[in-house]
Amino acid sequence: MFEFIDNFDEKHAITILKKDHDAVKDMFDRYEEAEDFQQKRILAAKIIEELKIHAEIEEKIFYPTVRPQLDADIMNEADEEHHVAKLLIAELEQMNGTEDHYDAKFKVLSENIRHHIKEEESDMLSKAHKLEIDFDFLGQKLQAKKKELKTMGVPVSLEEKMIRQNKGNADSPAQAAKTKSAYA
Repeated sequence: MFEFIDNFDEKHAITILKKDHDAVKDMFDRYEEAEDFQQKRILAAKIIEELKIHAEIEEKIFYPTVRPQLDADIMNEADEEHHVAKLLIAELEQMNGTEDHYDAKFKVLSENIRHHIKEEESDMLSKAHKLEIDFDFLGQKLQAKKKELKTMGVPVSLEEKMIRQNKGNADSPAQAAKTKSAYA
């Protein structure tokens, strides 16, 4: 699917995004295979950090660069997929990992991200690489921003602010599981 990427060097923006995708998919695989609670929590924290950084560089640098030249439907769907992922991430960050719904929520995040990656690579990136854009320069901007975010931290997203305001009480699936059936 990504034969065109073989000709790109390490500084190419699409190469950088693809490497991020591969790394996070690998970490999700390791999380799913892990049996030790502590190992899962360490992996979850690393995955969340990487996803937040990746979303930030895509939303602030890559998407605005390619959006004017790509189909609005592709870009709008990517925006919505990021929104859903950031909601899940914000909810997970309010949890300590021992809650009944933690692993289920993390699995949904994994499935959401894998779906997003598949669509982004097959639709957006396969079309974007044909655009008249200096992808090496764009890659330098992505790398510089990643380095800054790893040092300074990722700004709090609107989704995270919303979840924090609710203090985790807006997690309707977890709340529903605690509710007794009216038919019991």
